Amino acid sequence: MTVSLVWWAIAGYLAIAIVIAILSRQGKTQDMSSYFLGNRQMSGFVSALSYSATTYSAFMMVGLAGLTYAGGVGALGFEIVYFAGVSLVAVFGPRFWAVGKAFGFVTPSEMLGRRYDSRAVAIVVALSNCLFLIPYAAVQLAGIGYLLQGTTNGAVPFTAGVLLATALALFFSYIAGIRSVMWTDSLQAIMMIVASTLVTFLVIQGLGGFQVLFDTLATERPEMLVVPGEGLFTFTTFLGLTIPWFFFSLSNPQVSQRLFMPASLTAMRRMLLGFLVFGFVYTLVSVLWGLSAIVAFPGLDNADLATPSLLTSGYVPPLLGVIVMIGILAAAVSTIDSIMLTLSSMVARDVYGNLRPGSSEARQLAVGKWVIPVIALLALGFAELELSLIAVLSVAASAGLVAVVPAIIGAFYWRRGTAPGVLASVIVASAFVLFVYAIGNSFLGLPAGVWGIVVASLTFVGVSLASRPAHAAADEFLAAVPKRPGQASRVVEQGGER
Repeated sequence: MTVSLVWWAIAGYLAIAIVIAILSRQGKTQDMSSYFLGNRQMSGFVSALSYSATTYSAFMMVGLAGLTYAGGVGALGFEIVYFAGVSLVAVFGPRFWAVGKAFGFVTPSEMLGRRYDSRAVAIVVALSNCLFLIPYAAVQLAGIGYLLQGTTNGAVPFTAGVLLATALALFFSYIAGIRSVMWTDSLQAIMMIVASTLVTFLVIQGLGGFQVLFDTLATERPEMLVVPGEGLFTFTTFLGLTIPWFFFSLSNPQVSQRLFMPASLTAMRRMLLGFLVFGFVYTLVSVLWGLSAIVAFPGLDNADLATPSLLTSGYVPPLLGVIVMIGILAAAVSTIDSIMLTLSSMVARDVYGNLRPGSSEARQLAVGKWVIPVIALLALGFAELELSLIAVLSVAASAGLVAVVPAIIGAFYWRRGTAPGVLASVIVASAFVLFVYAIGNSFLGLPAGVWGIVVASLTFVGVSLASRPAHAAADEFLAAVPKRPGQASRVVEQGGER
């Protein structure tokens, strides 16, 4: 895979993606809903592909493959737990969609502020999300840096890859907001799944087939086929990684915000089913990719270089390898620009909007657009630190984000939950997670991922029981959530936004 081939492939991808992004524009965006939610009119097919491309970013073919290289088949169990957590979308997705339609919510933090009748809740949740999501965006930038560095044998340095990814994410975010991101995501998702699946089978065949691959692992690296084991995936490590990942679909606002976007509940169901099919295939592909790298390239200094090493090996035809590389790059850019759009919408809507009551939609949109490059620069600076394994750093961000999960569950299922309970749980749990990571990611023998959800839950319940709930706000909010989700569609579609 020559450097010129890499650059020509990037240029070709850019040409196609730019055309798609420009075609996605539908007039001038005048308000927050149109720019950040696509006017809540996204189809199930586009939503499924976009949801997949945003979720399965550099984390998968670089991060999960690297985690598999470092720890073996435990990475599959780790990702399957995330799959189990997607069941939360089936439960909460229709409820998010119903209240979003009823009240015109743009962000998950705005939703919590309305439910608990507190501007402070919206502000604190938004700021907490910024604190942990910017490092997660940096993970995607680092993934592209490692990818281009590895596939060109250092001819494209890490920093150049990070800068390229930042520029692409900014460009797609500005063309038409979330609409351009979702349509370019669709192209990226199809490219990702087709090319990576084909290349994985070629690599495995080059190694002698599935039986030879697993016989070699069982003979030479048996610890890679055992969970929990004595290596990376001890029981406590596995627990610390999987608990935040189980709640990913609720805790990560760039994902939960997409529950406001489908045109109908039918579109949401199609989104979920399409995502599950895509995710299952891509998970198996990424894990097999990592296991293949163990056999093909034992002894890599950096596990996150497993994918670049395979792509530049004799097992993969250069043209097909560069297509996979572009797919990974595109997926990472998808996640970055989704995070930038989500965080900028939260800063504009929940921080600026609540500090400046009465500010117009146009003003909030202008603030959101100004915030996007600031977030990009912060993520770029963080990526340059080149910290840890990509997969581990991704989960570290999710460990902090789980602080808001009890408040989200309580919003729909516990009328007694209060604003002080939300504020205390988010602040205390976020601070505690940072403390645990500061002392080495373990406190009393348990990792930060476990402490995050435990501390947040206990604090939310305890403080809520000791404070007075806003019954009127809770009743109004819950009235928009009929007991049967299928009924929510008819109620909201007949009544429109409130």
